[in-house]
Amino acid sequence: MSHDPLILYGESFASRLLLGTSRYPSPSTMASAIARAQPAMLTASLRRQNLGAAPAGPNAFWDLLRQTGVPVLPNTAGCHGLQEAITTAQMAREVFDTPWIKLELIGDDYTLQPDTLNLVEAASRLIKDGFKVLPYCTEDLVLCQRLVDVGCQAVMPWAAPIGTGKGPINPYAMQVLRERLSVPLLVDAGLGRPSHACQVMEWGYDAVLLNTAVALAQDPVVMAGAFADAVQAGRSAFLAGAMLEQQAAQPSTPVLGTPFWHHAQE
Repeated sequence: MSHDPLILYGESFASRLLLGTSRYPSPSTMASAIARAQPAMLTASLRRQNLGAAPAGPNAFWDLLRQTGVPVLPNTAGCHGLQEAITTAQMAREVFDTPWIKLELIGDDYTLQPDTLNLVEAASRLIKDGFKVLPYCTEDLVLCQRLVDVGCQAVMPWAAPIGTGKGPINPYAMQVLRERLSVPLLVDAGLGRPSHACQVMEWGYDAVLLNTAVALAQDPVVMAGAFADAVQAGRSAFLAGAMLEQQAAQPSTPVLGTPFWHHAQE
């Protein structure tokens, strides 16, 4: 929806869907899914090896991403320490020639939950170093507010742990987060179905980032399109303004006076 662009750090994007680049069954499937979804950005880790049966050569995967024409959002996936994340981000900036970084600082290997104790400090240092930081975080309001306080112009709370596909497991907290913060919010991780993406967009979230839900679908290309359509539908619904929920039934056609069929029976 070019008339309703996603604005991040002053830059405009036509799509409100970001797409990951791992776990696809083949490079060609990934390329076709990207072409169908037309995402704003593609996330990729500096530590990525060649994708599946990618053509021979150390740079085959990166060449494939460049051929899509979609901007790459490097991430610090797999980093567990503050300095490790900062160093990885700096290396990614050199490799991809971009100040954008998806900041991942993992605190727990089982849930892949972010290290909330060090995430704010990492984001602060990277922003001071000139990065445009998109931090992967939980739906915790105070954490997200602290990230905004140190200069993050957008934050990326999860809906559920990475790769679970559970959808929003804490709707209340996610809706409070949307109500309280004015910066763009991008749901990152935990979405499994297009309906999940539509739901968070209806709540007013600005974009979603997907990987597993598309890559591990039986038909990743069709699923990429389904998510793209769902994101747009959810955004349109939010802008349109949904009706208020009612506790009791309300007639869709109010009845005034005696119905015509009653007179006919007489």
